[in-house]
Amino acid sequence: MNSVPMLTRRRWLRRGAGLAASLGVAGLVRAQAGRPFTMSYGWVPWAAGNSPVTQHMISKRLIEKHAAEFGYDLTMDYRTYPAAAPQVEALAAGQLDMAMWGNTPTIRAIVAQHPFSLVSVAEGRLRFLLCTRKDSTIRNVQDLKGKTVGTLMGADPYNAFTQILRYELGNPDPAAHGIRMVHLPTLPEAAQVPTGMDATLAVYPAFLKAQATGTVAIMNSYGYTEGHYDGPEGKGAGILLPSVKNSPFYPDGYYLHRSFRIVHNSLVEKHPNLVLAFLLAQQEAVAVLSESDPGVVSQLSRTPPASWAHIATAVFSESMEAIALATLALAV
Repeated sequence: MNSVPMLTRRRWLRRGAGLAASLGVAGLVRAQAGRPFTMSYGWVPWAAGNSPVTQHMISKRLIEKHAAEFGYDLTMDYRTYPAAAPQVEALAAGQLDMAMWGNTPTIRAIVAQHPFSLVSVAEGRLRFLLCTRKDSTIRNVQDLKGKTVGTLMGADPYNAFTQILRYELGNPDPAAHGIRMVHLPTLPEAAQVPTGMDATLAVYPAFLKAQATGTVAIMNSYGYTEGHYDGPEGKGAGILLPSVKNSPFYPDGYYLHRSFRIVHNSLVEKHPNLVLAFLLAQQEAVAVLSESDPGVVSQLSRTPPASWAHIATAVFSESMEAIALATLALAV
């Protein structure tokens, strides 16, 4: 298996792009002056910190601005996706230049030897929650035995769920506990706990919106109980479950979640300065939003009713610090 390429600063210098950026080599820019290019960019509006960061880059035309510094007349083709899987398929088929997905799709893409490179961290921590309906008798992980659980199979929510099972029940395989898994293709659908599901694994942004329809949470991937919990450790939210301390990812939780900004290798090879332009744009967006009021940032959601402000406020505060620390980590 080939290791996934990492765009390090040394590699950029070898290519000349990093040198052009740091020293302002005008000759390179003039040589590409006015060069038209359309770049396709995939993102997930119902993700965490990636959502307001991307919306800020869209509204301020940041990638286009930094691309112009390298002589490009850039047109951005922003494409929204419900989850990672369709982005992986599009990128593998050469139909997407840049994508955003988490740990699990990254590992799967490496195994499949898709032609991609990691360029930055797109999101920091993301809370995954074990959800059910408010009238459910399922109050802890032990109560899941013999039940039906829905989530995005082959993606980060499923991976997080198996890690919870590993340390709470002793085996990561749902079948070992008589749990029947059902694939739910979108993040909002999982948060709704559809008919036929006893419980689901959902992401925090979608859960916050689904609360109004009767969804409740039992515990989360950070290792803490949520409001519907009632079990050996007590009742209610905010209790640290002892089993999480056995995870190699603790204190991050049962699962160490990060999402990455991915680029197709053809973009790296043919237009490395556009990748650099994106990194500069993302860093600018993160710097601005990190200093902004979370309530104001919440209004950067793609189609946000005012009542959604609490959603982005809560999610942004959890995710943005890790992005700010790691935005350029893979390019250093």
